[in-house]
Amino acid sequence: MKVLIVDDEPTLCETVETKLRREGYTTFTADSAEDGMRLFKMVKPDLVLLDVMLPNRSGFDLCRAIRKNSHTPVIFLTARASEEDRVAGLDLGADDYVVKPFSLAELAARVKSVLRRSGSDTGSSEAVELPWLMIDPKTHEVKIASDPDNTKPDTALSLSPKEFALLHFLARNIGQVFGRDALLDRIWGQDAYVSPRTVDVHVRWLRKHIEQDPSEPKRIVTVRGVGYKLVA
Repeated sequence: MKVLIVDDEPTLCETVETKLRREGYTTFTADSAEDGMRLFKMVKPDLVLLDVMLPNRSGFDLCRAIRKNSHTPVIFLTARASEEDRVAGLDLGADDYVVKPFSLAELAARVKSVLRRSGSDTGSSEAVELPWLMIDPKTHEVKIASDPDNTKPDTALSLSPKEFALLHFLARNIGQVFGRDALLDRIWGQDAYVSPRTVDVHVRWLRKHIEQDPSEPKRIVTVRGVGYKLVA
């Protein structure tokens, strides 16, 4: 597994790189967003460790650029510990947010956890087929019906790992209502700092993919005061 470290602190890069190599990862380092993007395109890493405060362009800018064409997991490394900064990073599509200074053992554990959750492992390899929806976790394929009658899934979707995991989980539990905390625990895991707002953001993104009218959702519905459910 390849990990790209983008940080302008040479000592930190060296220590993180040494730890991850001992854990069996292949590592690459960059000290700017520009070099980070160049290496990202060249080596196609399995995960990116990304500092927020970089020269010229911020880590948020690089994460935004990565998310335009890739679902590669991103973990922010930063000294900025405010909830606003954490939420901003997670809303950009980051998978975790680690505040400096941090334990190398904890960072390695978070890398392992994010990589485990980011692939086709959504908690089950069970495929789901509804009249309007088909999900195959083995191929990471999702198709939905494009007609108003919700029949014959024929439109392929490109979802991020978290969007895929959330939709797959709701589809495997069709009609059941899940609160934010339950979805946070199931999709993001207890070892990741994620605001409950992140669930709402991912539901909103999914609705843009699967609803005829995202402002009047018919497929992922909100049960007021309880949570969300997927409707058959």
